[in-house]
Amino acid sequence: MKKRFFMAWMLLVVATLSVWSQQAKYVFYFIGDGMGVNQVNGTEAYRAELEGRIGITPLLFTQFPYATMATTYSANSKITDSAASGTALATGHKTNNGTLGLLPDLKTAVNSIAVKAQQAGARVGIATSVSIDHATPAAFYAHVPSRNSSYEIGQQLISTGFDFYAGSDFVRPTNRKAPEEGTLYEQSKKAGYTIVRSYKEYQRKARKANKIILFQSEEASKRDRGSIPYAIDREKGDLSLTEITRAGINFLSKELSKGFFLMVEGGKIDYAGHANDAATTFAEVEDFDNAIRVAYEFYEQHPDETLIVVTADHETGGIVLGTGKYDLNLQALKYQRMSVNKLSAKLNELRKKTNNKVTWEMAQQLLGEHFGLGNPLKLNKQQESRLRKAYDDNFKDQETAYDESMYQKDERLATVAKEIINEIAMVGWMSGSHSNGYVPVYAIGAGAEKFCHRTDNAELPMKIAEAAGWE
Repeated sequence: MKKRFFMAWMLLVVATLSVWSQQAKYVFYFIGDGMGVNQVNGTEAYRAELEGRIGITPLLFTQFPYATMATTYSANSKITDSAASGTALATGHKTNNGTLGLLPDLKTAVNSIAVKAQQAGARVGIATSVSIDHATPAAFYAHVPSRNSSYEIGQQLISTGFDFYAGSDFVRPTNRKAPEEGTLYEQSKKAGYTIVRSYKEYQRKARKANKIILFQSEEASKRDRGSIPYAIDREKGDLSLTEITRAGINFLSKELSKGFFLMVEGGKIDYAGHANDAATTFAEVEDFDNAIRVAYEFYEQHPDETLIVVTADHETGGIVLGTGKYDLNLQALKYQRMSVNKLSAKLNELRKKTNNKVTWEMAQQLLGEHFGLGNPLKLNKQQESRLRKAYDDNFKDQETAYDESMYQKDERLATVAKEIINEIAMVGWMSGSHSNGYVPVYAIGAGAEKFCHRTDNAELPMKIAEAAGWE
């Protein structure tokens, strides 16, 4: 009898230890804003074409052992925005479009998985390639009826008190109605945060900092405080999502025994989707994969205690791989060396340099140099005619013609150049907005087996909480 009891007790101990060994102590939650199935598939097919073959060259995260799809609708719409989807991904609750961290009654606050991790004693980081008060990152710490309440969101970021934040900047750091409150920078410092404005400055100051906020340089924010540059446009000294992720892991690992939760958003996949810019979209997905690679390096060192989950908040643009012919020509996109937004800026610089006397030949040279249009990419007469008309709209009329997407305002000639290179590549777009398409989910590590059945975005944080023991 005693022997049976002892064996039963030993089996119980082994089972208990087995459960504990499977718990995730270190959790990475990667969210590719706007990254639908075809954004991922298109990137992999493009990589294969660059190698001269049909097929795919897999990204790292698509090789994770568990994969599924998630629905994304919000509480009040079949097509979600980033605030509602961010809230679902963060809290496990559906809400209305435009709302952060509140139920559809716009009053009842719901806590995020990041807050649950904080309450469990883990260190917490929230990071993004756009502004830190943007919808997706804000869903993990803010409770406001409107995602546009940027200053209030910034104040809630500070009061929530996570250990690490990173992004381009605060989009609205001052309250003009109450200047006596001081800027969000001043309030952050009073709350014990060290603000650093580059990865190099992070490396110098991180060791002595108790809590930290990593932003891009002030010069970069003067150009665009709403996001760091696109990967395709990145220049030396620009902050990158890979650096942000590396800094987050480094800082949260200062007290490794506590465990940590780190959310990283690839926010500009969405921007490129709104602009229908295929080359820039694929570059952003690949850059997102590079950031995930840094987390994977950590996973390799702690495989039994680390969980990495990769997903998206929604699809943007309704991207189509193939426009009629049974073929693709994605390799044409390699001649696009910058985003359509930067090409627009180049055209504007040329206008200023020539005192608005830009010749058609000058414009053609710019399009060939940065988009390959005309040489080496051959244009048909209809495409040449469209470019010439767009040139006339930009440089012959008294007022410059612009086209606006959600986050960009681009000169008409740049927009038409982008449309033509998309045509040559045989990539189509259904809209400049979000769609109701499935988003992919990938997972590896402790508890990753929970992410193998078709799911909904609001179920993901519940599964993460279960895997980490933060229920």
